[in-house]
Amino acid sequence: MPQHVPSPLHATLPWASQHHPPAHPPHPRRIVFLAHRDLSNRSAGGSELLVDRLADGLTRLGHQVTLLCGGPAAYRDYRVVSAGGSYGHYLRARSAFARQVGDCDLLVEVCNGMPYFAPVWHRGPTLCLVNHVHTDLWQMRFGGAMAPAARLGRRLEHWALTGVQRQGLLVAVSPSTAHALRGIGVERDRIRVVHNGVEEPGPLGDRSPEPLFVAVGRLVEYKRIDLLLRLWERVRPVTGGRLVIVGDGPERGRLERLAGHGVEFAGHVSEAEKHRLLCAAWLLVHPSAIEGWGLVVTEAAARETPTVAFDVPGLRDSVVDGETGVLAHGESSFAAAWCTLALSSHRRELMGKAARDRAARYRWDRTVRQFLAVAGEAVRGAGA
Repeated sequence: MPQHVPSPLHATLPWASQHHPPAHPPHPRRIVFLAHRDLSNRSAGGSELLVDRLADGLTRLGHQVTLLCGGPAAYRDYRVVSAGGSYGHYLRARSAFARQVGDCDLLVEVCNGMPYFAPVWHRGPTLCLVNHVHTDLWQMRFGGAMAPAARLGRRLEHWALTGVQRQGLLVAVSPSTAHALRGIGVERDRIRVVHNGVEEPGPLGDRSPEPLFVAVGRLVEYKRIDLLLRLWERVRPVTGGRLVIVGDGPERGRLERLAGHGVEFAGHVSEAEKHRLLCAAWLLVHPSAIEGWGLVVTEAAARETPTVAFDVPGLRDSVVDGETGVLAHGESSFAAAWCTLALSSHRRELMGKAARDRAARYRWDRTVRQFLAVAGEAVRGAGA
């Protein structure tokens, strides 16, 4: 019997109608992802990992996949083409597509802030993949004298998502992102939710005998590692131990100057080292102001490591408050939850096992199948 393809919609969303994918897998299609970075870029994060897993999974299913991106491009089982520099490629995307791709059956625009406006210049079917709407992040990134740039970026993003994309489907990576899209005026019947997946972690390593807390992410403003460092000064006298910051980015120098006793900056690490750290950690601490989903939360969960995070978009989807971790509503409650869990090995263990069980529901093959169902819908809708 053919395998049923799960509905791409999150069942709890008020606009989640029932979709019934075809009984047989769709025929191989030429699919192009248009994205800011390749996974090999030193600034790559969750968005790049998602695109890589989708592209790789679709390739394994027999589809011809190309990633057209800015910056360096590495060799993969699917084709990767650089359209120019990290920012210049936004202007060159159309010409690079015409010159190096030519045509496709579906163009997937990955909109992470600055849009490509693909439906304006591409005549074929398009699909927009959205990790999160940047509304308030523009001001965080471009404050003070750069405020006009923030206003322009915000308007361009909103116009692209509500105007330019008005005829096509949009894929959100979480219910939070779907609600944010609805909040800026995207029609509910054009939104589909496809969750991130996680790899099967393999054998788990040993838990650290001493308190070890890990934060993972690109060191940029909205990840709020500076806030985490301030909270650590309140937590450390209670818990002791170490706080390890995994990741790199433009904020690293400033953050290192702010760091107190017991803080280590690991920078970029291998997947093996990330696995070791997430297995050894007592808690993942995630102070971000917003996420699309919070992929590292699921990665930690698969290793039986619960998370302390703020109750913000994305993280309220990937963390089940009180079950797989704790969602704090302010700085004091974050510090209190951090201390409480650090001092209760029994509660950490229960949350870790619940986190592992929930993470088992999110695997990349499921993500690829859900995405493929939406891709087929986008192609059929364009031909209607």
